[in-house]
Amino acid sequence: MSRALPLCVIGAGSIGQRHIDVAGASAHVELVAVVEPAADLREMLAGKGLPVVANLEAVPERVRAAVVATPTPDHFGSAHRALERGWGVLVEKPICATLDEAKSLIEAAQAKRLPLITGHHRRCHPFAIEARQALEQFGDLVGVQGLWSLRKHDSYYEADWRRAPGAGPLMTNLSHEIDLLRFLVGDMVEVSALLSSARRGFVIEDSASLAFRFGNGALGSFLISDAGASPWSFEAASFENPAIAGSGEDYLRFVGTEGALAFPSLTRWGRSDAGEIEWSKPLRRHEGLRFRKIDPLQAQIDRFAAVMAGASDDVLCTGADGLAALEMTLAAALSGRTGAPVRAGAVPGDYTGV
Repeated sequence: MSRALPLCVIGAGSIGQRHIDVAGASAHVELVAVVEPAADLREMLAGKGLPVVANLEAVPERVRAAVVATPTPDHFGSAHRALERGWGVLVEKPICATLDEAKSLIEAAQAKRLPLITGHHRRCHPFAIEARQALEQFGDLVGVQGLWSLRKHDSYYEADWRRAPGAGPLMTNLSHEIDLLRFLVGDMVEVSALLSSARRGFVIEDSASLAFRFGNGALGSFLISDAGASPWSFEAASFENPAIAGSGEDYLRFVGTEGALAFPSLTRWGRSDAGEIEWSKPLRRHEGLRFRKIDPLQAQIDRFAAVMAGASDDVLCTGADGLAALEMTLAAALSGRTGAPVRAGAVPGDYTGV
């Protein structure tokens, strides 16, 4: 890329400020404007010397791309207006609140021939990219088992909206896991979910047990909970989030016909001799590769800038990928409420998970 990408960040909440930081640190991006309607936040950002404006109309004409980091109900509106201005868009996850909104946004981007990226940044970690390649070494994938259990502190739920329908781990945390599994394994075609609110006693679930069917025939099981204390989660395994204690413990296990892989350590188990792999023979263990720690949001925005300059990229989460992750997240919520499996294509277009 010969020139830095003139970019604005829409929304200066907690995730918006992370995007502001990485945009400011990137050699490939020029942060031209931050759009924030709240006067107190604008004052705080202006005090840091940032180019802050109150609305999209005030963004300078030379901007060519936007990061949408507003609350989920606003994703469609802000992203659509950005596309109408001729900007490429990186919209935070989930891509939109409903499938109808997501499909409309994708159509708008296609009509304008503009990039539309969904901010599932876990894909950008070097160990995630390596895991996708490593899984090709284990024959046909049989299945994957995952466990995400982090006990959120009691004061987390003092805010009323965090106890309201839609605020449980299914709609708050699961989409991260679904997109990563799709990135590593492939399309999901069916999900079944069991929900429980037994530990916290709220109207929302605190735990969910899920079963997935993938298009390649592999099966998956996943337990997700914000009530159970454990060292097993993406954040604890990867040390990605400084607000969450790290453990370094793997939280995903993949099993194939010719071996197995633990994630994110990339510890592998494979054949110990040239004969048939079967249960009387021990599997040989191989330690995983070690990678330099990166900021995945930094890597994501740099990749986005490259795409805006005309590069191809098979790591970033496209609009279509974001739609698929949203669909299976909503399918899990629908299954949990109906008690029946839900297949891809069966989620109503206006369903929000509540």
